Amino acid sequence: MKNIKIKPVCLLLSVLFALSACSYLDVVPDNIATIDNAFTGRTTAEKFLFTCYSYMPAHASVYEQAFTIADEFIVPYPQVKNTFYNDPFEVIAMGRQNVISPALNYWDGLDGGKAMFQGLRDCNTFFEKIDNVPGLSSLDKTRWIAEVKFLKAYYHYWLLRMYGPIPLIKNNMSISASIDELQTKREPVDTCFNYIIQLLDEAIPSLPLKLAKTTSEMGRITQPIALAVKAKILVEAASPLFNGNSDYTSFTDKDGNAYFNTTPDSKKWEKAAEACKAAVEACESAGFQLYEFTPSSNDKINEELRIQMSIRNSVADNNYNFNKEVIWANTNSSALHIQMLSTATLDAKYTANEGHRMVLAPSLTIAEMFYSKNGVPIDEDNDWISTGKYSDRYKMKTATSEYKYNISEGEQTATLNFDREIRFYANLSFDRNLWFGIGKYDMDDQWVLKARAGEPAGKRMATLFSATGYFCKKLANYQNNLLEGTASGYVMVDYPWPVIRIADLYLLYAEALNEVSGPGEEVYYWIDLVRKRAGLEGVVKSWENYAIPSRKTKPSTQPGLREIIQRERLIELANEGQRYWEIRRWKKAKEMWHNKSVQGWDIEQSDAPTYYRVRTIHTPQFITKNYLWPLREYDLSINPKLDQNPGW
Repeated sequence: MKNIKIKPVCLLLSVLFALSACSYLDVVPDNIATIDNAFTGRTTAEKFLFTCYSYMPAHASVYEQAFTIADEFIVPYPQVKNTFYNDPFEVIAMGRQNVISPALNYWDGLDGGKAMFQGLRDCNTFFEKIDNVPGLSSLDKTRWIAEVKFLKAYYHYWLLRMYGPIPLIKNNMSISASIDELQTKREPVDTCFNYIIQLLDEAIPSLPLKLAKTTSEMGRITQPIALAVKAKILVEAASPLFNGNSDYTSFTDKDGNAYFNTTPDSKKWEKAAEACKAAVEACESAGFQLYEFTPSSNDKINEELRIQMSIRNSVADNNYNFNKEVIWANTNSSALHIQMLSTATLDAKYTANEGHRMVLAPSLTIAEMFYSKNGVPIDEDNDWISTGKYSDRYKMKTATSEYKYNISEGEQTATLNFDREIRFYANLSFDRNLWFGIGKYDMDDQWVLKARAGEPAGKRMATLFSATGYFCKKLANYQNNLLEGTASGYVMVDYPWPVIRIADLYLLYAEALNEVSGPGEEVYYWIDLVRKRAGLEGVVKSWENYAIPSRKTKPSTQPGLREIIQRERLIELANEGQRYWEIRRWKKAKEMWHNKSVQGWDIEQSDAPTYYRVRTIHTPQFITKNYLWPLREYDLSINPKLDQNPGW
């Protein structure tokens, strides 16, 4: 994927966006002779603060994140024998991760990863020097220290999530330190989690509830952000990967100390539930809520389309006076590029201006994951099973007027694409699907996506196409527009990447409550808030009314509700880069991905009967060792106190 480059007009848009939305990050120190000079006044010290921010992962980057390393998105780049691109899809998804030059190496800051340990050292330098700044108000000093404590916690967490046990960089080493002192060792995962939470607890009281200067400070850390991150981290700590993982019974340091506690601890879920509750209360006090789309005078839509737009805009609306759902928007990670990679060609006039579109393709697994219109899985929906709709889901069906706002009337598409929940149509687009927005704001005059071979959104070039026949509508701002003569054919409305939404937090809370005490009204409440916004009935009612007999009581048992919550999270957060980490923390990655074919439609075909044949695109490899990412062999050679992760 690294052979793709942003064209000049898109790069210009990205820079302009950065200047308007992330100006506080454009003051990274330069031409400073010594560290001490960086703290000679408020202005230079603030620049160093923003240097500490500069190590924040680019959450929207398909080159630096987990979008393509499982089955969430598939890319079409040709596989050449004995060669491959050094990107996450080619290296990690295809089972080619290695210890010589690991992909997404955040340990060293190589191959797509940022240098997290350098970031931690800069954070420690900030703590060492901030007291020396003359004229700095105590209010600024207290807030800045809290921000850097958050950053230090987050960077440790980022490494911990990938590598398991890590060294804790509590202080910088003296220049007179011995080689033995410089060679740090990894700490047990519980010790790491405890230190991270300690830093967050120290930071939270001194962070603002809201930003006083939204325009210039957007992206800086607030109490709601820190509390939401704390909740997310404690849920991770309580999850099976890190809580009672017996696969790592023999994984110890060189002194025989265990890195993992292999006995599950239920108190971790109690702490997680408490943290989720505190985060929800703080976020709601600060005005965060589920996004609800309000049509403009130019938008002619019905209620189903309004719900679709609520779901799409919960991610892509960059007006935070209206979008109160996004708790943490990473303003230093623009969604411009990922929009370009996922937006389909909707008009034949623009087929010559391919730009960078159409290469991020949701898999057939993602399409099947969404519920039926009744709010239950399609393989548990009594109507889908009893009528044979499920067994015939890959067969063609002609759209009648009943479906005219989602599928072009009189056209054929797969039965799988009919009678699905609204989030299916808000997230995904497919051959003969209707696409609202991008210059068309009338429900009776939407774009018809045509994706068979030779058609505007179909395969015409060597690499620029959807490998599965599905496209990601959710990530494209609906106010993007077509413009002849541009490099991409589109004028993009950019937005900062939504790292945490309140829907995510509600479902985390439901998950923690179910693990603590099992099903109950409070658990249902938080799930049903999210489902209601999606136009679905409550979880209990949906299964009672629509599920096959053997699954009607599924929400009333802890394992059954756990399965529902996990699927609800995967649906609500689909295509936002969280799927890989979620499945991994639940310790389900091996069963879901290893030797399980990733499939799509036969996009090489131009006629419907052959286009709607299922074909295998590739077969991922995921074995137990892949749960923890490898350390580079070079690091082990220069620091004998480090241990390699099991299996590498």
